[in-house]
Amino acid sequence: MQQILEYLKDRGEQIDSEIAAATGLSLANVRLRVTDLQAKGAVMVCRSIRYKDGKATEGLLCRISGYTPPPAPGRKSKAQTQAKSASTG
Repeated sequence: MQQILEYLKDRGEQIDSEIAAATGLSLANVRLRVTDLQAKGAVMVCRSIRYKDGKATEGLLCRISGYTPPPAPGRKSKAQTQAKSASTG
């Protein structure tokens, strides 16, 4: 389970099939572990349907509960800098 949590922390929100491919776990094993993590409140899960070439694929979209990733590096828009200065002032 720790492997899944670390992967989600590094990559952010991911679908279960992507987690399985990246961690080397089976899809069924990932779904079982994610369900256990959800029951403990460690991750948030929602059902997702994605379409690729007209074919529907169902999966579980997962992210860590209460985790806000750090802001992306680089320049910020003028609106973001004004909002930040207004909230601190």
